[in-house]
Amino acid sequence: MNPRLYIDVHILQTVPPANLNRDDQGNPKEAYFGGVRRSRVSSQAWKRATRMAFAGRLPEEKLATRTKKIASQLTERLEARTDLDPAAAARIAGALLLATLDIRAGKKAGDTAYLLFYGRQQLEEIVNLVVDQLDELAVLDDVDLAAAVKEFPVREKLGAGHPMDVALFGRMVAEIPSLNVDAATQVAHALSTHATELEFDYYTAVDDENAKEETGAGMIGTIGFNSATLYRYATVSLHQLTANLGEDTAAAFDAVELFLHSFARSAPSGYGNSFAHRTLPSLVAVVVRRDQPVNLVSAFENPVRARNGIVAVSARRLAREHILATSQWGDTPLHTGLCHTFDPDDEETSATAAALSTAFCPAQPFPTLLAKLRASLIETVKQG
Repeated sequence: MNPRLYIDVHILQTVPPANLNRDDQGNPKEAYFGGVRRSRVSSQAWKRATRMAFAGRLPEEKLATRTKKIASQLTERLEARTDLDPAAAARIAGALLLATLDIRAGKKAGDTAYLLFYGRQQLEEIVNLVVDQLDELAVLDDVDLAAAVKEFPVREKLGAGHPMDVALFGRMVAEIPSLNVDAATQVAHALSTHATELEFDYYTAVDDENAKEETGAGMIGTIGFNSATLYRYATVSLHQLTANLGEDTAAAFDAVELFLHSFARSAPSGYGNSFAHRTLPSLVAVVVRRDQPVNLVSAFENPVRARNGIVAVSARRLAREHILATSQWGDTPLHTGLCHTFDPDDEETSATAAALSTAFCPAQPFPTLLAKLRASLIETVKQG
């Protein structure tokens, strides 16, 4: 078992008017913290955005999908590998899932009763189990087919060889505990560092074909929005990640880099066409620790007050909180990395840049931060 090693990620990101993650009323999610209402983006929303960003950096077959359509996807793969007709392939796929995993059909054709998070390559391994026997299986009646496929080690194929996204985010299957994978990553709900207010955009859509004498809009409506400087936090347990990847340390280092790159540069897509809200973080700080993950959101329990901007004050608050947490608890990090956009030569931001450098380390470009983090993790793991 590898020793405990945690990679904490702290991000400050300013988002303009937007509705990144809506509630059941269609408005931006919020939360009370420090006695005031804050803008909030759920951890689920940012985890999904991060996972979706993986697709641009790895081939699809090396990634996972979360879907009810495992039966139809298995059917398609069986059809692609043989000359079975669609009905026979679907029958064998359904029998495989039911007999070996007790995964029952859902209400829609080709769907299962619940979502399953699995690797595309894992599904291909299941196809490999049966592909040479498909003709024999196709002629069996339902009872004999169920008995025949029950012996295939389908559960073992789904329980090994996890792709990076399953290893990072884990998997819970309440009905099949043996398929559970402990997540190596925890992501906090993003919170604004300051109080926010919900606002509404009243919009109209004009009918382009209206005659000149016609008045009024073709459609009217409202969209709730707010704007915020968000504190975002996540932590990666390197020892759990390595275990999930079959003790492959090189793959674990790759997964950490993939996660950090995608987490920092992704954003939930809610109402993206209406608000074009994509921004890059003003600050990314990475802290490697042996003791425990440490979320620094307490830096903003007292909400930042808007005077000449919020993000610089938030950054100085974060720097001070990190120094206090480290000095008072005595938990010196093994490694720190810092990337930010505060100009040390600008009169308005030089104090912020200096505070961050003191708290964490000198700032560096994001690719350099990733490279130095990887080198530090390699050296730390080597030393044990």
